[in-house]
Amino acid sequence: MNKIILHVEGFAVLALSIYFYGYSQFSWVLFFILLFSPDISMLGYLFNNNIGAMLYNVFHTYIISIGVVICGLILSNETILAIGLIWSAHIGMDRMIGYGLKYPTEFKDTHLNRV
Repeated sequence: MNKIILHVEGFAVLALSIYFYGYSQFSWVLFFILLFSPDISMLGYLFNNNIGAMLYNVFHTYIISIGVVICGLILSNETILAIGLIWSAHIGMDRMIGYGLKYPTEFKDTHLNRV
Protein backbone atom coordinates (compact mmCIF):
# COMPACT_ATOMS: atom_id res chain seq x y z
CA MET A 1 0.00 0.00 0.00
CA ASN A 2 2.83 2.45 0.84
CA LYS A 3 4.35 1.98 -2.61
CA ILE A 4 1.03 2.86 -4.27
CA ILE A 5 0.71 5.99 -2.14
CA LEU A 6 4.20 7.12 -3.19
CA HIS A 7 3.36 6.56 -6.87
CA VAL A 8 0.11 8.51 -6.53
CA GLU A 9 1.97 11.26 -4.68
CA GLY A 10 4.43 11.49 -7.58
CA PHE A 11 1.54 11.71 -10.04
CA ALA A 12 -0.05 14.48 -7.98
CA VAL A 13 3.17 16.51 -7.94
CA LEU A 14 3.61 15.99 -11.69
CA ALA A 15 0.01 16.99 -12.43
CA LEU A 16 0.10 20.07 -10.18
CA SER A 17 3.44 21.19 -11.59
CA ILE A 18 2.13 20.89 -15.15
CA TYR A 19 -1.11 22.66 -14.20
CA PHE A 20 0.64 25.65 -12.62
CA TYR A 21 3.20 25.75 -15.44
CA GLY A 22 0.41 25.96 -18.01
CA TYR A 23 -1.62 28.37 -15.87
CA SER A 24 1.41 30.68 -15.79
CA GLN A 25 1.61 30.48 -19.59
CA PHE A 26 5.29 29.53 -19.62
CA SER A 27 6.99 28.14 -22.73
CA TRP A 28 6.23 24.48 -23.43
CA VAL A 29 9.40 24.31 -25.53
CA LEU A 30 11.41 25.22 -22.42
CA PHE A 31 9.43 22.64 -20.43
CA PHE A 32 10.32 19.77 -22.76
CA ILE A 33 13.93 20.91 -23.15
CA LEU A 34 14.53 21.02 -19.38
CA LEU A 35 12.26 18.16 -18.24
CA PHE A 36 15.03 15.56 -18.24
CA SER A 37 17.90 17.87 -17.28
CA PRO A 38 18.03 16.66 -13.63
CA ASP A 39 19.05 13.25 -14.99
CA ILE A 40 22.44 14.71 -15.89
CA SER A 41 23.19 14.09 -12.21
CA MET A 42 23.49 10.38 -13.05
CA LEU A 43 26.93 11.17 -14.45
CA GLY A 44 28.14 10.98 -10.84
CA TYR A 45 27.91 7.20 -11.18
CA LEU A 46 30.87 7.38 -13.56
CA PHE A 47 33.02 8.08 -10.48
CA ASN A 48 31.49 5.62 -8.01
CA ASN A 49 28.18 4.63 -6.42
CA ASN A 50 28.56 6.93 -3.41
CA ILE A 51 29.12 10.07 -5.48
CA GLY A 52 26.48 8.97 -7.96
CA ALA A 53 23.83 8.41 -5.29
CA MET A 54 24.66 11.65 -3.50
CA LEU A 55 24.56 13.75 -6.67
CA TYR A 56 21.41 12.03 -7.96
CA ASN A 57 19.62 12.52 -4.62
CA VAL A 58 20.53 16.22 -4.45
CA PHE A 59 18.89 16.78 -7.84
CA HIS A 60 15.93 14.51 -7.12
CA THR A 61 14.66 15.79 -3.79
CA TYR A 62 11.61 18.00 -3.51
CA ILE A 63 13.32 20.21 -0.92
CA ILE A 64 15.46 22.00 -3.52
CA SER A 65 12.92 22.10 -6.36
CA ILE A 66 10.19 23.50 -4.12
CA GLY A 67 12.73 25.94 -2.69
CA VAL A 68 13.37 27.16 -6.25
CA VAL A 69 9.61 27.56 -6.78
CA ILE A 70 9.33 29.57 -3.55
CA CYS A 71 12.30 31.76 -4.56
CA GLY A 72 10.65 32.39 -7.93
CA LEU A 73 7.45 33.44 -6.19
CA ILE A 74 9.17 35.65 -3.60
CA LEU A 75 11.39 37.33 -6.21
CA SER A 76 8.55 37.51 -8.78
CA ASN A 77 10.96 35.93 -11.26
CA GLU A 78 9.17 33.92 -13.93
CA THR A 79 12.32 32.13 -15.11
CA ILE A 80 13.16 30.83 -11.64
CA LEU A 81 9.53 29.84 -11.07
CA ALA A 82 9.38 28.00 -14.41
CA ILE A 83 12.61 26.11 -13.65
CA GLY A 84 11.31 25.10 -10.21
CA LEU A 85 8.03 23.83 -11.66
CA ILE A 86 9.83 21.86 -14.39
CA TRP A 87 12.20 20.41 -11.79
CA SER A 88 9.30 19.42 -9.51
CA ALA A 89 7.48 17.89 -12.49
CA HIS A 90 10.55 15.79 -13.28
CA ILE A 91 10.80 14.47 -9.73
CA GLY A 92 7.06 13.74 -9.64
CA MET A 93 7.33 11.90 -12.95
CA ASP A 94 10.21 9.81 -11.63
CA ARG A 95 8.32 8.92 -8.44
CA MET A 96 5.18 8.10 -10.42
CA ILE A 97 7.02 5.51 -12.53
CA GLY A 98 8.96 4.09 -9.60
CA TYR A 99 12.31 5.85 -9.50
CA GLY A 100 13.22 6.96 -6.02
CA LEU A 101 16.13 8.36 -4.11
CA LYS A 102 19.19 6.17 -4.49
CA TYR A 103 21.09 4.14 -1.92
CA PRO A 104 24.87 4.07 -2.37
CA THR A 105 24.90 0.30 -2.94
CA GLU A 106 23.98 0.58 -6.63
CA PHE A 107 21.82 2.63 -9.00
CA LYS A 108 18.91 0.20 -8.92
CA ASP A 109 18.47 0.39 -5.11
CA THR A 110 15.96 3.13 -4.32
CA HIS A 111 13.75 4.18 -1.44
CA LEU A 112 10.73 2.98 -3.43
CA ASN A 113 12.00 -0.43 -4.49
CA ARG A 114 14.64 -2.14 -6.57
CA VAL A 115 14.28 -0.88 -10.15
